[in-house]
Amino acid sequence: MNRKRIRLWDLPTRLFHWLLALCVAASIVSGQLGGNLIDWHGRIGVFVVGLIVFRLVWGLLGSTYARFAQFFPTPSKVSTYLRGEWQGLGHNPLGAFSVFGLLGLLAFQVFSGLFSNDDITFVGPLFDLVSKDLSNQLTGLHKQASTLLFILIGLHLAAIAFYGQVKKDNLIKPMISGWKEAEQGESAQGGGVLSLIFALIIAAAAVYGASGAWLPDQPPPPPAAETPSW
Repeated sequence: MNRKRIRLWDLPTRLFHWLLALCVAASIVSGQLGGNLIDWHGRIGVFVVGLIVFRLVWGLLGSTYARFAQFFPTPSKVSTYLRGEWQGLGHNPLGAFSVFGLLGLLAFQVFSGLFSNDDITFVGPLFDLVSKDLSNQLTGLHKQASTLLFILIGLHLAAIAFYGQVKKDNLIKPMISGWKEAEQGESAQGGGVLSLIFALIIAAAAVYGASGAWLPDQPPPPPAAETPSW
């Protein structure tokens, strides 16, 4: 059958994907090494908040294959895929579970990290909004969930390798170029400039909120009591 070149992934989706991958790698390295890098771990987490919020908005207003409604894994879609009859473009029904799973887990990770502490020098930017006990609980969950994150990342990479080596379907190339050779389907539509500006504004507001810059400054500690000279 004749194959045609289809515009699959728009530029904002591709930039989001690679920026998120870079940030996740950097957060893993900085979190594992700790020390002075822990401050960068926190800054990366705040930036990831903006990325996730951008993707949520873009999942509603972006181009065809970036929209959640296009690839949401309904039971009928999953059943069709398992029977080998799925012919769509973009994320397949099982790949959609990976997308939503990673987004959900990363959202939990950055949320819990905003309130965390390391009992030494680091506290999350929104630490002052919760009690120390709740911060400790969220810190523990943040560390525990990292194991699940490693598993999901491993499965994601394994699926990409499987499709590339076994099914001869290169999933990386379209995420770089935006284009895919396919036998059927239409190029993505929508996701215009106004939608992009709106998504960026919402993402920037989320970064500001997560940064804690809007919180009032903490009062300085009381002066030390003077010791009598006698």
